[in-house]
Amino acid sequence: MKPLRIAISGKSGCGNTTVSRLLAETLQVELVNYTFHTMAEEEGVSFEEMCRRAESDESWDRLLDQRQVERAQAQSCVLASRLAIWLLQEADLKVYLWASPEVRSARIHQREGGDLEAVQAATRERDRRDHARYVRLYNIDIDSWDFADLVVDTEQYKPEEILPLIMEALEHKRSCE
Repeated sequence: MKPLRIAISGKSGCGNTTVSRLLAETLQVELVNYTFHTMAEEEGVSFEEMCRRAESDESWDRLLDQRQVERAQAQSCVLASRLAIWLLQEADLKVYLWASPEVRSARIHQREGGDLEAVQAATRERDRRDHARYVRLYNIDIDSWDFADLVVDTEQYKPEEILPLIMEALEHKRSCE
């Protein structure tokens, strides 16, 4: 039986991790959500230290992305990452989750606390840095996701309401093959 692989991407605060986890549970497949947090644990350093390393040495980004794809290619899974829909070419379905910077910042603020204005500024800065980094590393414009099989405005749906949309898109795509 052919492995099932679904790639889900979205910027911070879009619900990428939550939706991907729920989908993996629903489909009873592995969730591949290999992040700098995971890599920091493996390297025995803090997340902040890992981010500093990645800022000055592009090989950390490439290693992270390589490990994500390798794990996804090894099994049926849901791959959750900023670049999943770009890097997992053989994905059966590519889903992009979207939300405005304001809504994403409010969600991050709710999840992590702090000063809302500072979270908004940090979210804008992270978006800018991520965009520049992915263009530099891979020539990928993370603001151009029109090739995705499904784009979901997560401002309109709760995470559990997004699952039927993904399942429907998956069924449709399979029926067209």
